[in-house]
Amino acid sequence: MPSSLPPGLPIVPDGSDGGDGSDGGDGPFPMSESDFEAAVSDALDRIPPELAKTMSNVAIFIEDDYTPQPGEDPDTVLLGLYEGVPLTERDSWWDAGSLPDRITIFRQPILDICATREDVIEEVTVTVVHEIAHHFGISDARLHDLGWG
Repeated sequence: MPSSLPPGLPIVPDGSDGGDGSDGGDGPFPMSESDFEAAVSDALDRIPPELAKTMSNVAIFIEDDYTPQPGEDPDTVLLGLYEGVPLTERDSWWDAGSLPDRITIFRQPILDICATREDVIEEVTVTVVHEIAHHFGISDARLHDLGWG
């Protein structure tokens, strides 16, 4: 857990690394699950502490790939996904027993578009910032305008 984030913001990888050093994927840039988790953790460490402490009731997960939902284009590819109620939309009722918001970072699509470790770290950082921005109520359109699309 990055030291700059408040408690309750776990990184929960989906699946196991198995400790055998295999990368578990067949993308253009091979990276183990543990190295990818470290890249996500590094990206979270880059969040300014004053911003990180305002995040509320959000958990960060890592999964291999996004599975399109019924009614979605079956070829949908996502690098990250925010699921929850943005801080800007929470009322006093929200706090009573609400589950944490969920940010998921998808490992394989990121590895598929990267050629180097530096590319992976940059893409993970952009994706993490993008999804955290949704937690704060910032739209995709605004993120694109700001260069975080």
